[in-house]
Amino acid sequence: MYKHSKQVKYSGIPLNEAEKAIIMVHGRGATSESIISLAEHLNLSDASLLAPVATNRSWYPYSFMAPVEKNQPALDTALELIDLIVKDVLEAGIPLNKIYFLGFSQGACLMLEYITQNAAPYGGAITFTGALIGEHINPENYKGDFANTPILVTTGDPDSHVPLYRVEESIAILKELHADVFLKVYKDRPHTILNEEIELANQLVLK
Repeated sequence: MYKHSKQVKYSGIPLNEAEKAIIMVHGRGATSESIISLAEHLNLSDASLLAPVATNRSWYPYSFMAPVEKNQPALDTALELIDLIVKDVLEAGIPLNKIYFLGFSQGACLMLEYITQNAAPYGGAITFTGALIGEHINPENYKGDFANTPILVTTGDPDSHVPLYRVEESIAILKELHADVFLKVYKDRPHTILNEEIELANQLVLK
């Protein structure tokens, strides 16, 4: 089983010059470059972009709904990598409320898992088809206070990888931790990101 080392793709404003930063987490089989390319369509011209690189282009080997132990040590080292990037951003002088997160599919699951285990008043989060990780959700894993952090969650119904019921269970946890959640479900949408989802991200999170 694989682990993740600290590999990060940087783009946008240099971190030590930026006033805000966004951590962008790619999906299974994709690349950091592919997720960063979304920035062309998002309100991020004033942000530093940081996209961690997954070993083998995968954050964990099995489904996000497999027992957590099956996805170790890949899952824990992926979460540790996100945490290292957050610490780098903070050390550069960017406060939590100017740190944003974005992920798609497997990357959205990983990103959402990280921020919900470490709930805080972030700038916002954009969850393109993702939910909390594990065979079952254990509420005891999640703590902190989002303090009305805006979190956009978009998904298809049905989706080939992420069932809607798990998205709804995850949103219940987010709300318990005082996130300001907006959910948009697209009937029969393929496993992709629509232009409308990007527009929602701009309107609700990156405004």
